[in-house]
Amino acid sequence: MRRLFPVTDMTAGPAVPTGPAGPTAPAVPTAPVGPAGPADEAGTEGGDWSLDALADAYAYPETGGSWLRANMVSSLDGAGQHEGRSQPLSSETDMRIFGTLRGLADVIVVGAETVRLEGYRPARAREAFAERRAAAGQGPAPVIAVVTASLDLDFSRPLFTEPSVPTLVLTGDGAPAERVRTAREAGAEVLFAGDGTRVDPARALAVLAERGLRRQLTEGGPRLLGQFVAAEVLDELCLTISPTMTAGDAQRIAEGPRVAVPTRFRVASVLERDGFLFTRYLRS
Repeated sequence: MRRLFPVTDMTAGPAVPTGPAGPTAPAVPTAPVGPAGPADEAGTEGGDWSLDALADAYAYPETGGSWLRANMVSSLDGAGQHEGRSQPLSSETDMRIFGTLRGLADVIVVGAETVRLEGYRPARAREAFAERRAAAGQGPAPVIAVVTASLDLDFSRPLFTEPSVPTLVLTGDGAPAERVRTAREAGAEVLFAGDGTRVDPARALAVLAERGLRRQLTEGGPRLLGQFVAAEVLDELCLTISPTMTAGDAQRIAEGPRVAVPTRFRVASVLERDGFLFTRYLRS
């Protein structure tokens, strides 16, 4: 893996050749560059950065408050999934970054439709992040928080019956009482974050932050991410650009209410591996 931005070593590579039309662009260095400079062989695994190096590169900022990060993948032609799932657009390195982002988060916020389509299971504790999480005062694994208006979920699934910490269900004050009772009987913890059946995106994040879950990660789906964008509460987007084309009519990574003025983000970093671009954007 190599870092394309920000460039940390402007001197790498051979001298710039000069042609008839002037200097030509230097070749991009092929040595992987870690968060503080070129990584040595001990910092890579099969061409990828080590999990420690990835965790340093994707560390949450120390803001004193909560921080919402989204992790999504998109094809070159803008598809956020293929045949209902994101896996066909992914890669081994993408999954390593996916696991790293989970390993750093307090809570993973996900929409009910994505839970159903992707077959969500509880987040697991990973030894690679145990020391880092303990030092940050985090539990062994992140909490899963499912956003749902109807509570139309299969509460017999492992996500609700086998988590190391209870799965959270975020819904509105007017959610169906019978479904709330079923969720609680299955071991889920139901939190109310909206009027009627609607979940208010900003209120949902505030409810999580009040419980000490401030390092927030959302994995979609597109409708949930669209709601966070429209509510202007998304702080960071980690977007994998997959070197694939799908055509068709697949969803984009964010759908839903249109914002009056497009939200501007600035690029924070770009990594590359096997043609995949792993980008980070921060809200300006």
